[in-house]
Parts: sequence; structure tokens; C-alpha cells
Amino acid sequence: MNQPAAVREISPKSHTRSFIRYRVLTLAVLLAAITYLDRVCISLTAPAIMRDLGLSKVQMSFVFSAFTLAYALFEIPTGWWGDRVGTRKVLTRIVIWWSAFTIATAAVFNYASLLVIRFLFGAGEAGAWPNAARTFSRWFPVTERGTAQGIFFMGAHLGGAITPLLVTYLLTFLPWRAVFVVFGAIGFVWAAGWYWWFRDEPEQHTAVSPLELAHIQRGRGAAESHHLDAAGWRRIFTNRSLLALSAAYFTQGYSFYFFITWLPTYLENARGFTSTTLGVVAGLPLLMSVLADLLGGITTDRLTKRYGLRIGRCGVGGVSLLLASILLIAGTATEHAYLGVALISIALAFSNFLLGASWGTCVDIAGGHAGVVSACMNSAGQIGGFLSPIVTALFVEKYGSWSAPLYMCGLLYFLGALCWWLVDPRRPITFEP
Repeated sequence: MNQPAAVREISPKSHTRSFIRYRVLTLAVLLAAITYLDRVCISLTAPAIMRDLGLSKVQMSFVFSAFTLAYALFEIPTGWWGDRVGTRKVLTRIVIWWSAFTIATAAVFNYASLLVIRFLFGAGEAGAWPNAARTFSRWFPVTERGTAQGIFFMGAHLGGAITPLLVTYLLTFLPWRAVFVVFGAIGFVWAAGWYWWFRDEPEQHTAVSPLELAHIQRGRGAAESHHLDAAGWRRIFTNRSLLALSAAYFTQGYSFYFFITWLPTYLENARGFTSTTLGVVAGLPLLMSVLADLLGGITTDRLTKRYGLRIGRCGVGGVSLLLASILLIAGTATEHAYLGVALISIALAFSNFLLGASWGTCVDIAGGHAGVVSACMNSAGQIGGFLSPIVTALFVEKYGSWSAPLYMCGLLYFLGALCWWLVDPRRPITFEP
């Protein structure tokens, strides 16, 4: 329930600025790290899972893609749900589901059961990122959203970078099934804390001071999402900026999912890394992305503040993917193992440098529908993620080489860079009340 303005005016904290939005961001960062535990864990445990269940590379690629297919299918409905009922309830449900199905992965007994578990897993986890974006749209002013998104993804990628080390260590004394049980238990704690402390609007949180509330509300945009009729959905699905943004994000998602599914296998088979160094080099791309996430978010906000949304968002997005394309192709072509890993890792870092700009643009053009609009973009990324493991496995099966899939990722990055020139975050999607 909103606190009356008169009460806020006589409150002892009226003349001090609270920083509750940073605590919201801290919880969101933990959410990002938690949800990435399983994504990276299954790529590290894939050899053991394939051995125990008798799976081929192509079958395992369908396991990877079952998650992302369901994620893509349920992304927009869950983003819409967050716009309607608030992210407090929706994110609580998502993380409880995540924990339950991380643990359920330990109980699989054949190929079919693993496919079903991973599909249901993706269906339940879908919407986490759009609902985080919706949260930032309510808790952060426009000039801080890129930084907030960058820090959010920094948490995701830091969790992804640390996970290979944790999994490699845990597998020395635990079976792979037990590792999933350990990781799954963590989410229940987060869900309880989020539901107890968080509020959908800063006005509803008694710890937010009037000064912080005024700072948040400056240029924040619409508070409530209007009912989306057929015309409203048509405006979303035909918006040029969103279509181009989604196409660019498809290229980013396609390549990113190679890194979190087949990268350990590529490093072992194509680059000759052994188990003693695999945990370190497999986590290096995501570790380097941690710094890129933060710097990318800060860069897009500072350029936006100084030069406007067009340069601040589109300039960062386009240049990031162009550099990622050049570095990934160069890293694949070099025969030196460590130089190749370094260049490929930097390429992924540049592809993640744009995350603050991408998600910030969604919020910029979305009005009161940040959940739905960002879900559309992320669905495109998940479609790329669905295709990536399957196409990679088929390429390797047919040609016996890991280079072709990586060259394809480099080409897609280049095409994604071109898409950014069609995006205009200065023109929001218009919705009738």
C-alpha cells in the first residue's frame, strides 16, 4: 500500500537519501548468478551424463536445446504476467521452479526423462530476465538502467565463470547427480528473501526516502501497463526498432549458447586442454565478460547522458558486435591454443558489452510494457540458443571439425552489428489507454 505524501513529508528521513534501489539490484544480481549455475553445470557434466545414459552428441544437443526451446516459448507470456501482477510474485515462482527442477535433473534415468525435465525446466525459468528488466524500469531512472542491467549480467556471468571451478571441484568427490542437488537447494533461500523484502514499486517500500523516490521517478515512465488488445500486440510485433533489436539479439544468443554448452568439449577435443586446465579456460570467457558487463552498462549510460539515446544505445550495440565478429574469427583461425582461447574469450566479452544497451533499449521503448517488450527480444535470443547446440553438433558430426560452427558465430555477430543501425530508442512504442 502506498505511503501518503503527507506522512513522507514529516518523516525523519525526508531530508536524507536512501539507497534501497541498490539493495534491489543486489538481490537481482544474486538471482542472475543462481539461474546461471545450472546452465553452466550441465555443460560441464555433459560427458558424465552422456556416458551414464548412453547419449550421442546429437542427442545431448537436443537436451541442451529442449531447455532453450521451452524458454523461448514461455518468455513472452511470463513477461506479460510480470507486467500485470508484478515481479515480486513472478520472480519468486520462477526461482522456486528453478530450484525444484535443478534437483529433478539428478533423478533422470534415460534420454526421454532428461528431455522432459529440461523442457519443463526451461518453461518454468522463462521470464526471469524480462521480469528483472521490469523491476529495473520501476526502481531506476532512465540514466541508471544501462548500468543496472550491466551489473545484473555481471552477476550472471560471474556465476557462470565460477561454476566450472565449483563443478570441477565437486566432481572430484561427488557424482554428477549430487552436484545438481547441491545447486538446486540455493534458490529456495533466495525466493524466501525476495518475497519477504521486495516490493513491486518503490512507493510501496517503507524504507525508500522521499529524496530517493523523487530521484527514481525522474523520467521513469508509465507505472501501469495498459491492457494489450490486438492492436497493442500488433504495434509491438511490427515495431521496426524491436524487430531489428531482436534480430541482433538472436545473433548474440546463438553464439552465447555455444559458449555455455559445447565450449568445454571444443576446448578438450579441438584445443587439447586436459581436465587439469579445462575448468579454468572454460570459465575464462564468462570471467572476462564480467568486466565487460559492468563497463558496457556504464558506457551506454554515460554516452546516453552526453550524446543521447541513439549513440548511447545503438553505438555501443553495433560496435560491440563488430569487434566480437573480428576477434572470434581471428581466435578460431589461430593455431596457438592459448592465444585462440584469449581471442575467443575477448570476443564473447565484447558480445556481452552490449547487454546494458540492449536491455536498456527495451525499457526505453516499452512504456509500461517492459516485461513484454524485453521478453520479445530475449525470445529471439533463446531461439538462437535453441538452434546453436543442434547446428553445432550436426556440423561436427558431418565435417569432423569445430572451426565451422565458430566461423558461423563470427558471421552472425557481423550481421547483428548491422541490425543495430535500424534501432531507434528515441521512438517508444505507443499504446492507447
